[in-house]
Amino acid sequence: MENYKLLDILSDKKVLYAEDEDGISRNIVEILELFFEKVVAVKDGIQVMEEISLGNYDVVILDICMPYMDGLEATKNIRQIDKKIPIIILSAHTEQSYLWRAVELKITKYLTKPYDKNMLIDALKTAALELVDNQIFINLSENCTYNPCRKIICCDNVDIKLSKKESRLLEYLIQRANQVVTFDDIYDYIWKYDHPSKEAIKSLIKDIRKKVGKDYIKNVHGIGYIFEL
Repeated sequence: MENYKLLDILSDKKVLYAEDEDGISRNIVEILELFFEKVVAVKDGIQVMEEISLGNYDVVILDICMPYMDGLEATKNIRQIDKKIPIIILSAHTEQSYLWRAVELKITKYLTKPYDKNMLIDALKTAALELVDNQIFINLSENCTYNPCRKIICCDNVDIKLSKKESRLLEYLIQRANQVVTFDDIYDYIWKYDHPSKEAIKSLIKDIRKKVGKDYIKNVHGIGYIFEL
């Protein structure tokens, strides 16, 4: 599949990027902004962990050499919170010890400097695929599929386009299929700092149900929702 279509998976996603050199950071941020809805750039490992604790990110990109906490130590701490989030490491280190530590921490990609734009894009493609468990077409039922690249549900050969909030929430629910997702989980993932009323979430769920069907998203009274696959 072409790069741009695969990278469209990231079009409603948030990425956290850490690099303490301003020139490098600006260049990488410019590339990331081509593909992600939101890019947050920080300068050290402590800021990385503060951001991870505050909001739900979809992808993390870390330089190894950062003040206060290096990229691999930050990754170790992130893995205690989230086992699955794609993490890309950028590093000048090629020593075997660094590579083995990266393998143990289940890094998505380990890019050694100097790396070019195409290498970074290839790493982003891998991260995008991880977000959808390497499924370009997700089967919702015998006659319905979801395409995370195009953000489209296809039922009985009819394509239904989702908004960015709808696709972001639907993919979040699919990733946590058959698990209860609370109202607070949804607040943090979709809005982060703003806490609209529960009616805003209910309205968003209602819009998704109109497109995906009523049978998939079940109410868990007073708590949230569960997506049944």
